[in-house]
Amino acid sequence: MALIPRFFGNPSVFDPFPREIWDPLFGSSEASSFANLQIDWKETPEAHVFQADLPGLKKEEVKVEVEEGRVLKICGERSMEKEDKNDKWHRVERSHGKFLRRFRLPENAKVDCVKAAMENGVLTVTVPKKEVKKPEVKSIEISG
Repeated sequence: MALIPRFFGNPSVFDPFPREIWDPLFGSSEASSFANLQIDWKETPEAHVFQADLPGLKKEEVKVEVEEGRVLKICGERSMEKEDKNDKWHRVERSHGKFLRRFRLPENAKVDCVKAAMENGVLTVTVPKKEVKKPEVKSIEISG
């Protein structure tokens, strides 16, 4: 794990918090050039819900998997727009390339019931939670 500043596609943009430092599940062998993939994770009483903005991507270009050890993996690739030799580009700011994020799911996740949906460029992954069984309480009659 190197402490080298990263420049994601644009050498004028410095990333002071490279993901290699703060994300223990980040795989350097599958490094993301789709640097700004940000995912929200919220927990409701019924499920863990992950949401990622993936504008312009089709569901066929995104893969959602649960790996061994309750690790949710979201990956894919955004292809670069085909260039026409007659085109003159003034600025290229949209990200392209592969992206990969992993999240270790908690013990209460039902990993066999994960569902994913893509609507209007937003990927939503829902991981239901196992029901917590409340301990059975048995009243004891007091004699005397």
